Amino acid sequence: MRAPKGKSVIQPILYFLILIVVSALSGILGALVGLGGGTFLVPIYTLYLRIPIAYATGASLISTIATSSGAGSAYIKDKITNVKLGMGLEIATTGGSIVGALTVAFMYSHHLEYIIYIVFGLVLLSQVYIQLTRSKYELPKEMKPDWSTKLFKLYGSYYDVVLGKEVNYYGVRWWLGEIIMFFAGFISGLLGIGSGALKVLGMDWAMNLPMKVSTTTSNFMIGVTAATGSSIYWIYGYIQPFIAAGTAIGVLLGAYIGTKILVRITNRSIRYIFSVILVILGVQMVMRGLGYGF
Repeated sequence: MRAPKGKSVIQPILYFLILIVVSALSGILGALVGLGGGTFLVPIYTLYLRIPIAYATGASLISTIATSSGAGSAYIKDKITNVKLGMGLEIATTGGSIVGALTVAFMYSHHLEYIIYIVFGLVLLSQVYIQLTRSKYELPKEMKPDWSTKLFKLYGSYYDVVLGKEVNYYGVRWWLGEIIMFFAGFISGLLGIGSGALKVLGMDWAMNLPMKVSTTTSNFMIGVTAATGSSIYWIYGYIQPFIAAGTAIGVLLGAYIGTKILVRITNRSIRYIFSVILVILGVQMVMRGLGYGF
């Protein structure tokens, strides 16, 4: 990216550094709650840095791949991520991502961006109630194994540093998780966020998995989902290399820091952080879509 005539090259360099700092903070939050940095990046980029939402979502998908690479590998090393479960659910999310990316291309070409803002805000706000109602539990309430638990062997365990013990768990309602994962993929392609919010919902609420397992497995999955959608964004010209590069660098750094924080805090703390941020960004995105301020 060339500096404008008569202006110092410091301006684009400063802007690039701002992108890195903002995306690093988003990467930390994304790694903590399993959403991918894009969930926070798109509202921040569009509301505060005034980046067109088409370019913001394109950069967000690229950053989500970086988040998944950084955070996902660290969580696998810590043996919290359920790789087998993630691979099984990924089939539904990639299909949804293709449909979502094609839908958003149609909406941008017909100048329907305001719908994206409103949908984005509503998706964020829809998660708050579920998170708050489950925040009183450090580990999910035990449910009876069902047919899918045994058929797909939805069992696992990990050592929780905070609780100081080995946590054994099993998943239920695999079919419901798959349905939610398809819509998660659709939202990913539509909004460029990696769809971690709905992935966490699918594993946490629908399949009754511990929050740390849900968030870490979500981080493992979002990269594949984002890669699927980003290819279509690239074809339609919605990925701006300068913005995407700064975003990817920052998010990767933030994701690494976030993985070090997550293993040292409680599931309830993660939920509270998650909920507060969702409310702030969700309300602002809806208001922007309706044409009020921000």
